Amino acid sequence: MNLKEMTTQNLVFYDIEATSKEEVISFLVDHLDKEGYISDKAAFQQAVLEREAHSATGMERGLAIPHGKSSVVNKAVFTVAKLKTPLAANAWESVDPTNQVSLVFLLAIPDEEAGTTHLKLLAELSGRLMNASYLDGLLAAPSKEALFAALGDEVVTEIVAGDSAYAGKSVLAITACATGIAHTYMAAEALEQAGKELGIDVRVEKQGANGMEDTHDAAAIAKADAILFAVDTKVKDKERFVGKNYVEVKVADPLRHAKEILIRTLSDPDGTVEASAESEGVVASKNQKTGWKKVGADVTAAIMTGISYMIPLIVAAGLMLGIAKLTWVYALGLDIGMIGDPTYNNVGGLQEFLHYLDGFGNMLFKFIYPVFGMFVAYAIADRVGLIAGFAGGLFAGGLHYTFWGIEGGIPSGFLGALILGLTAGYVAKFLNQRVKLSKNLVAMKPMLIVPGISVLVIFILNLYVIDPVFGHLNKWIADTIASMSTSGTLSLSAMIAAATAFDLGGPVNKAAGAIAIGLSADGIFPLTPRVLAIVIPPLGIGLATIIDRFVVGRRVFSQDLRLLGNTSFLLGFLAISEGAIPFMLRNPLITIPLNIIGAIAGACTGVALGAVQWLPLPAIWGWPLVENLPAYLVGMLVGVAIIAFGNIFIRYAIIKRKERNGEKIDY
Repeated sequence: MNLKEMTTQNLVFYDIEATSKEEVISFLVDHLDKEGYISDKAAFQQAVLEREAHSATGMERGLAIPHGKSSVVNKAVFTVAKLKTPLAANAWESVDPTNQVSLVFLLAIPDEEAGTTHLKLLAELSGRLMNASYLDGLLAAPSKEALFAALGDEVVTEIVAGDSAYAGKSVLAITACATGIAHTYMAAEALEQAGKELGIDVRVEKQGANGMEDTHDAAAIAKADAILFAVDTKVKDKERFVGKNYVEVKVADPLRHAKEILIRTLSDPDGTVEASAESEGVVASKNQKTGWKKVGADVTAAIMTGISYMIPLIVAAGLMLGIAKLTWVYALGLDIGMIGDPTYNNVGGLQEFLHYLDGFGNMLFKFIYPVFGMFVAYAIADRVGLIAGFAGGLFAGGLHYTFWGIEGGIPSGFLGALILGLTAGYVAKFLNQRVKLSKNLVAMKPMLIVPGISVLVIFILNLYVIDPVFGHLNKWIADTIASMSTSGTLSLSAMIAAATAFDLGGPVNKAAGAIAIGLSADGIFPLTPRVLAIVIPPLGIGLATIIDRFVVGRRVFSQDLRLLGNTSFLLGFLAISEGAIPFMLRNPLITIPLNIIGAIAGACTGVALGAVQWLPLPAIWGWPLVENLPAYLVGMLVGVAIIAFGNIFIRYAIIKRKERNGEKIDY
């Protein structure tokens, strides 16, 4: 593909003055619109910015490749801008944090070509731009005309095969990023170039948005000395590589350290890829030399897998509840407390629809922990862990109390789901590896033996350990709160707020809610601290992910947490505190204390200034029903600010300390 055929000289710009990523993108989109390549400037710019939210499009050495696909693009094209002055290092999120963007390629792709032209163009661009001599030629171009001409330069790669001790070796790699586009191809090209310089035969299979490309065949796998997985997602068909030494890194790592990673793959592999006993899948089994570090890494990966599957359910459930409640109150003018009343089961019309929609949202929330526990176990044991993990999540969500007819049972919440999910995964993995059956009976293991025994273990663990421990703990907390009911207003407010913010919808939160609602129903004490403490943590942590780079000059949250932070911030206005749970699971020693401190400070400030809310309406549509709303909002802002700035400064301090000590930044 000739890159010059995919653009025109009118779309090449030189010495552009800009101070931000948004300014550059807006400039290029505006010119695409003027040249007639897009039919809706605002819609395409939104598509590009939404893509920016997924992962960094800044690379290194001054390069950035933003891109967008949309139905408003009339023809596939790209435009180029060379900036007069490079942007600041933190102005464009990049693979290299020190990257100062000075050369920008913006790709515009029609929806119908998203799997063809889009990927071919990205692959061609990545191949050329990862070549040092080609990129040097673009950066050194002295004029617009020279820059356009340089786009068509031939790519020349110096091959120094034989110069390293690894010359003649063969490495098969797989690259895959979350969106399956730019980083997949950029990493592939970086590995291939590094292989040529080291004399290593590197072949890369891309598992991206266009499916599996350049798939490794059996002959190549048999010949390979080692396997490299540069991925942010689960590898497809991993069982092909059973018995091969492997290394696994993030997809962005080869963009900066391709040579080092290839050398480690050949000289110091993480372990070998092992088949599961029933031959249904594989488990990448790392060697034991890393000890507890390996266990910690496995647990962290399992937690993040569970969170990634849980978040869409939280968002969907919150959306259903938000639509139902907002329409119920503002369109129909009905009492929000009546939306769940069974008398609306058969009234027909919009009232019945909203009544059931609200119930549907509440039902979805019941399955947050089953989904979380199921995929925590899946990350550890693959498919054989799913059933036991799901069972553990059912216990954590308290659904067993409903079926057993136990009233007032307090579920174990997210901590229970975490413990039971991890246990389910490791028990299922142990059984799957250790139970040996003849070929005629092997099908019984994944269908009967592993799920049967692991589910029984989860039942026993929950019945005799998880429920009793958390039940007693939660009862003690509830009794403590109740005993404070006659104490000072601020003391009681602080107690309710702390318990509400402690586990974000978990058993402690629910225990506090039961007491607070009871006090409100009896006209003893309003729900003000309760409703404030529900919205403050998700709003605070969400705000932190948005403003961190403006406060300390850099990002202190990883890309995945920044995306989750946006969700948490939006859900906070809907009074859905579960959006902040991923942060609590990832960094409990930072998040939980700050949530509690922020909730206490915000609730006590609001109460002290005279805010009063008797109704259980913490979401934004309930704010107009608060007595002394300004005091309520001041209290909320105080709590949100404490959590936001506390997270930013503490995380920044930790990052700086790790940088000084040469430690890995894992957020």
